[in-house]
Amino acid sequence: MKTLMHFASILLIFTAKLALGQESKCREIAKREYPNDPEMQAYTYNNQITAARYMASASDYESKKIALREYPEDFSMQKYTYDNQSAAKRYMSSVSDYDSKKIALREYPEDFSMQKYTYDNQSAAKRYMSTVSDYEVKQIAQREYPSDFSMQKYTYDQQYSAKEYMKAMPSGAAKQQAVREYPNDYSMQKYTYDRLQR
Repeated sequence: MKTLMHFASILLIFTAKLALGQESKCREIAKREYPNDPEMQAYTYNNQITAARYMASASDYESKKIALREYPEDFSMQKYTYDNQSAAKRYMSSVSDYDSKKIALREYPEDFSMQKYTYDNQSAAKRYMSTVSDYEVKQIAQREYPSDFSMQKYTYDQQYSAKEYMKAMPSGAAKQQAVREYPNDYSMQKYTYDRLQR
């Protein structure tokens, strides 16, 4: 019983010191941000201390680690980052497009918000690529970026636009040379044709 009371008193002292440390840090932040505005200092202090308490009880260790790493001196930004990261982590655990998820995890293994952003872009680009009509241009894009749907979409759009452009150009030496030099790359055909036309 005596040991338990001793442990409880140590824990109480530690918690009190931590709270005082947080209060002091919150006051510093408020003074630094608004050195000549007591009203804004009070507002900032209240936001910071609320966020500090929130972060002290945050339970998602991985999201908390990201928030603390990104904003070691700002409790409000820690809270904002923690909430975004935690929500993105939950989102990523529920997604169904395996290929897009794999890309997102590979590119941002330690940032759930960027995983979500990348996943959404990749998944949208994958859907787009499943609807495109020019098979030849689609093959060019997939050959260049077999593991990146966003880059496939970008490449497809560039190549398709260049193919249509080259179709509209009149036959002549410049067009023949461009096609001969880059028979499987419409973007380079267009670039070469335009250069030769100058």
